[in-house]
Amino acid sequence: MTRLDLSLDEGPRRFREEFVLRVIDGALHKPTVYENPFMAAPRFVLASGSPRRSAVLAAAGFTFEVAIPDVDETRFPGESAAAMVERLAAIKANAISDITAVVLGVDTTVVLDGVPLGKPRDEEDAVATLLRLSGREHVVLSGWAILHEERVASAVERTVVAMHAIDRATAEAYAASGEPMDKAGAYAIQGDGGAFVASISGSFHNVMGMPVEALTPALARFDISPASRP
Repeated sequence: MTRLDLSLDEGPRRFREEFVLRVIDGALHKPTVYENPFMAAPRFVLASGSPRRSAVLAAAGFTFEVAIPDVDETRFPGESAAAMVERLAAIKANAISDITAVVLGVDTTVVLDGVPLGKPRDEEDAVATLLRLSGREHVVLSGWAILHEERVASAVERTVVAMHAIDRATAEAYAASGEPMDKAGAYAIQGDGGAFVASISGSFHNVMGMPVEALTPALARFDISPASRP
């Protein structure tokens, strides 16, 4: 039987870099997977320092390692929110040097009136953001990208969130608690900020920054499954 030489060279890395460039150029508009039938079950790495993302992934039964990417998350001029989160997810995943592992990158933003709202700069900014969201609907977008050698996939998940009215005193008290300071949109749906939410249409976990419902079948195509579902 002829053995295939599957030793790693620069090919997989070039393929990944080309994929990220295609995401940046807007060439990918739906989940895309390039299959290689000779892959063995690899390690799984989450390219994120977010404790919320790790908690959601662990609660879903996944076993994984964490690596924190160092990337520039600046939005490109004229870039749509959806294009931004998919691009940043791909860049985060590609920043992890271990190309033998399945690497997951995720980026999340809150969008109001077509404008992405990032993490608040300080308590005053958190209050201003909460008052903008008060009594209105906004959209939470999470881009994700999965990379493993010459196999790639990416997509953007969307959840619509309706907020209760929030008065200034309540917003100031919440901002002072510190909870909203590292959250896009300045609230944590899984924490005290959940009291501000009137309803959601879509994935709750997507609002937390980890759309595990969409990621579970996507990861399965890379031979990564929850421990409870071998």
